[in-house]
Amino acid sequence: MSAVAHEKPIADSPSQEDILLESFLSLHSPEGFRAELIEGEIIVAPPPDGDHEDHINHLIKQVVRRSATDMSVSGGKGLRLVSGGLCPRNHVIPDATFAPEVLRLFRGAPSWMEPDGVALVAEVTSSKPDQDRIAKRHCYARAAIPLYLLIDREKSQVSLFSQPKRDEYTEVHIAAFGESLALPAPFDFELDTKPFL
Repeated sequence: MSAVAHEKPIADSPSQEDILLESFLSLHSPEGFRAELIEGEIIVAPPPDGDHEDHINHLIKQVVRRSATDMSVSGGKGLRLVSGGLCPRNHVIPDATFAPEVLRLFRGAPSWMEPDGVALVAEVTSSKPDQDRIAKRHCYARAAIPLYLLIDREKSQVSLFSQPKRDEYTEVHIAAFGESLALPAPFDFELDTKPFL
């Protein structure tokens, strides 16, 4: 009589999600490039163009000067966000991340931090605008980030998404470049979009 060997799955073998996350975290992007893991896809983006940076600059200056609440801002803070389905956690780097200064949220934070305490994230569209319009919007809503501001250069408009529920924002306010857009608490001021023209 002969014995037949039965294959047993190795209990500690990594899942596809673990392998993807490990690959992403060990990725070495070329200097100036930014890598993100969004809904199971690794996105590597080149350095932004000058107009992109000009838009972010004008947004940050207005928030710092006019916000009712003193805000801290980071232009390259990695956020770990809940993902949809079986994907590993999303690792997203907003163009700008705002949090009340009193929280000192960025001090001592790891490279990839949880979004607790973030008041607003902002993106300016670049080479893959649907990434900002759709995928990142869902990521930020799922993470319950209260406000998402999208400066859409191709559509010449600014969209403010608020009231996150599951993987979508339930309210959106849109202003064409040149119009003002009300930012609610804790900002409480009218964003001037004329500098984006």
